[in-house]
Amino acid sequence: MESAKLDRINELARLTKERFLTEEELAERDVLRKEYIAEWRRGAEQVLENTYIITPDGTKRKLQKKQ
Repeated sequence: MESAKLDRINELARLTKERFLTEEELAERDVLRKEYIAEWRRGAEQVLENTYIITPDGTKRKLQKKQ
C-alpha cells in the first residue's frame, strides 16, 4: 500500500479521537481500510504458500490450505 494512503488512514484515526468524522471521511476511511486489509491478506497468503512443514523424519511437505 502506498505510503500516502497509510498516512491518510493514520490521520483519520487521529481525527476520530478529536472529533466525529464527516460522512465523506467515514466513507474514505472504510475504502482505505478495505484496501489495506485486502493487501494484508494477499501478503499473508503469499507467506503461507511458501511455508513448508518439516516432519520429525526429515521430510519436507508444503503447508496445505484448510478446506
